[in-house]
Amino acid sequence: MPDVYTHGHHESVLRAHTRRDVANSAAYLAPHLRPGMSLLDIGCGPGTLTVDLARRVAPGRVLGVDAVAEVLDGARKRASAAGVDVDFVQGDVYRLDVPDDTFDVVHAHQVLQHLTDPVAALREMRRVAKPGGIVAVRDADYGAFTWFPASPGIEDWLHLYRDVTVANKAECNAGRHLLSWFQRAGFTEVTPGASAWCFAGPDREWWASLWSERVLHSSFARQAQEYGLADDVTLEQLHDAWLEWGAAPDGWFGVLHGEVIARA
Repeated sequence: MPDVYTHGHHESVLRAHTRRDVANSAAYLAPHLRPGMSLLDIGCGPGTLTVDLARRVAPGRVLGVDAVAEVLDGARKRASAAGVDVDFVQGDVYRLDVPDDTFDVVHAHQVLQHLTDPVAALREMRRVAKPGGIVAVRDADYGAFTWFPASPGIEDWLHLYRDVTVANKAECNAGRHLLSWFQRAGFTEVTPGASAWCFAGPDREWWASLWSERVLHSSFARQAQEYGLADDVTLEQLHDAWLEWGAAPDGWFGVLHGEVIARA
């Protein structure tokens, strides 16, 4: 079965991805970056995080790779507007069009959770990293999400999200698996860690608005219906639950991530 990207590229998804930068999504990697390093960003999407990484390693070569060509147009525009030199190409994480031992840093953010064979992807990432180079991965762990106030509707959303990813033969609890996956891929020098996003105050409303749209309009919604896991009524109920939670002034949502820095 080919990999299926659970989220897709609806505007509500891209709105979340374009908020990512080194500070909120790759702080664990930042201390390892140096000017002049070459860096490969796998699953780069709209390129916001890629561009910020490129600033940290300039004038080093930076390549962003994504499976979907259309999303790369926006990434190129962002890099150009920022005055940052980044190449963006369509590619396959299992078969990168890159020679062995090419990059000082190979990075993937929120990628392995969508793959049917994350261990194979890590082996390929190791192949294109220079000996002694860094392979850095960060992935969410949906099973560890927590929030307040209690919301049966968001509980239902989380169960549905898990069921969709199971149908896609992917692992939505990827964060807790990263260390094991790296070990199975043959890495021996591995430093695991964790960090979190927190959505409260204005960020709470932003997070709720994203998911209220995504449960109706993103690829996640379409897949849930195609797999017979939800219908229009169910998705509307989840939409309403997200908006209700987002309206709570004391609302708080925590998103745990697993992280790994490994040496090739």
